[in-house]
Amino acid sequence: MATPTVQSGIRGFRGEVLRPGDPGYDDARRVFNGMVDRSPALIARCTDTDDVVAAVGHARDAGLPLAVHGGGHGVVGHAVCEAGLMLDLRPMNRVQVRVSDRSVRAEGGATWGQFDAATQEHGLAVTGGRVSSTGVGGLALGSGSGWLERKLGYTCDSLTGAQVVTATGEVLEVGADQEPDLFWALRGGGGNFGVVTRFDFRASPMGPVLLGGMLMYPHDDTVDVVRHYRDFMNQAPDEVGGAAAFISAPPEPFVPEPVRGRPVLGIVVVYAGDVEEGRTVLRPLIEYGFPMVTMVQPMPYTAIQQMLDLACPRGMRNWWTADFLRELPDEGIEGIAERTGRVPSPMTQVILAPGGGALSRVPREETAFDLRDAPWNVHFLSMWPDPSDDERNVAWTRELAGSVKPYAAAGAYLNFLGDEGADRVRAAFGPEKYARLVALKDRYDPDNLFCLNQNIAPSGRLPRPRSG
Repeated sequence: MATPTVQSGIRGFRGEVLRPGDPGYDDARRVFNGMVDRSPALIARCTDTDDVVAAVGHARDAGLPLAVHGGGHGVVGHAVCEAGLMLDLRPMNRVQVRVSDRSVRAEGGATWGQFDAATQEHGLAVTGGRVSSTGVGGLALGSGSGWLERKLGYTCDSLTGAQVVTATGEVLEVGADQEPDLFWALRGGGGNFGVVTRFDFRASPMGPVLLGGMLMYPHDDTVDVVRHYRDFMNQAPDEVGGAAAFISAPPEPFVPEPVRGRPVLGIVVVYAGDVEEGRTVLRPLIEYGFPMVTMVQPMPYTAIQQMLDLACPRGMRNWWTADFLRELPDEGIEGIAERTGRVPSPMTQVILAPGGGALSRVPREETAFDLRDAPWNVHFLSMWPDPSDDERNVAWTRELAGSVKPYAAAGAYLNFLGDEGADRVRAAFGPEKYARLVALKDRYDPDNLFCLNQNIAPSGRLPRPRSG
């Protein structure tokens, strides 16, 4: 097979094209995870759907690997490829809100910070990422977990339509009545079927001020407090969102000096309803035990969405995995507490998010995303700055993640998976849904042009190497 060649330009492309050595190239190719260092032959910074069509056609016809960069938080680094074409949607970041029917249109490169700013002008929201620099596209296509999920469902549950550029360059309007099978696949099936240039959502009234914040406990209290949190969430109404966060205390003035930089337990609380009602509902949680720090107060929803921003800086070395849990027994809590007490990096976070509520009431067959009845979703987000610490941090995270496997449910949340292989992707959907997704892949992308993702390979093909 001949080596693919890179032409000097992209026919019909009106956006900016960057090549190695060009000003801005190195910044554009860097992704969230500092462990990823790839150099595409071309970076096509798209300004509209026509640019996306031109870039997709160029990659296809030239035989180049194709990576699609949306807003950008994918830990595996699928947004950038080696010696191929990186299709950069970030210039396409407009968000339009129509108040009359609470509809929102977001271009494929928008972030949740941009989305929340636009919708909160009108007191509206869609379940968004827990860090404001998360991309709307990647989150929505992978199903979409966030603080409002128990009240509003996953991000994909609010999706009403999309515009998709396929591998052949066809532009499709997709929704319940147009390309309904593809619409089903987009809600949880990842970026396997085309480039989504526009997302249409149905927003819900929310904010602009909610009751939210964090309680912080000494690590020695972890087992007792998480048990109480588990039992509280078993009976909590849909409006109660949040998570137990196994973190290290930040070096901030509001944190007692002796615990700064040391393991602690945070209980994040968000009440997606009336503030005064929230004070009553959350009282058994807020008044429990002896927190070192209590920062729960009325605050703008946009501030709640940015609570974790400083704790998730771009460019750190990251290794993530995740599991849904079918149960959270005392021994499971004890195992997490013991291991997080000796975390190798103070930047690492383990987020234990409750399920239930609106998540569990969407019919399972309605979306490609499969697992809706798990009571807990645990995310292991290891972060550290020094390459010499890679082995130690990855080994610790594997050990911790392995400790909860006895309680894991079948399935997975794609957005928090690392590069864990085709079997893990297959297990995320279950055999019936995976077979349906493969059939749709055969229909919309039989040559697997869109393979740099949590890949659903067409029938008869193996997933391509992740290095791109």
